[in-house]
Amino acid sequence: MSSPPHKLQKLAPYILHYWGGIPGRGEYVRLAFEYAGVSYTDSNDSAKLLKTLRSTSPSHFAPPMLELPNGKILSQTPAILNYLAPKLGLAGEKGNLLKNAVEDDDEREEAEFERSIVNQLVLTALDLCVEAHDSHHPIASSLYYEDQKQEALRRAEDFLKLRIPKYLAHFEETLRKNKVSHSHLVGKTTTTADLVLFHVVDGLLYAFPRRMGALDKGGKYKRVLKLHEKIMAEGGIKEYVESGRRRKFGVGLFRHYPELDGEDEDTIEPEKE
Repeated sequence: MSSPPHKLQKLAPYILHYWGGIPGRGEYVRLAFEYAGVSYTDSNDSAKLLKTLRSTSPSHFAPPMLELPNGKILSQTPAILNYLAPKLGLAGEKGNLLKNAVEDDDEREEAEFERSIVNQLVLTALDLCVEAHDSHHPIASSLYYEDQKQEALRRAEDFLKLRIPKYLAHFEETLRKNKVSHSHLVGKTTTTADLVLFHVVDGLLYAFPRRMGALDKGGKYKRVLKLHEKIMAEGGIKEYVESGRRRKFGVGLFRHYPELDGEDEDTIEPEKE
């Protein structure tokens, strides 16, 4: 079992600006810091947040926003993770070289490519996160669930039957094809892609326990579920979860409505060994 890197932060701590009380998209950034053992501060001061949103150039659409040690601000979850990945040692063995001055053009190209592959997988996992949210809010985020319940029932049926298996099959195949380590999406070290997939699977296990239980029993996505277990047991994440600081699911992206859950038969067949 791999362990997170030692403390890396030497400058002023990073400040993560996000809404309080929910994991949300900010949680993906927290997990990267927690795994890497890098200090950061959570800020949920709405007044300060809105002022920051309006006063910076370029302006920022919405949180999460990360205030860097140099005072600059970056927003959008995948952009933040792509920026942090090599700095936190979460961009893959080659991608991590970008935190140093890489002079060789071929070596830099390989490093940039590996970081981009990690980001590619992050984006795909975040697409699954969005679809999970839209299963209970298919019409509008501004409406209550009860105002769109009938539409949610239809959307969730498709999500459980087709979309979850399609995404999990993709990640299962990615893990299978990684000849270096079947327990990592890229290479043999934990990346932001592994952490994002971990959190998405964790959210699905909370929101759709019956469906995920059926998929687990079917055994088609054993590598994906094993990756989830592995990340949960690793040093920085294990300590974070056990500390009680990790925000609980309940409202936000992943919500459990029993009527939306089920044990629909899996229809996606991953490629055989």
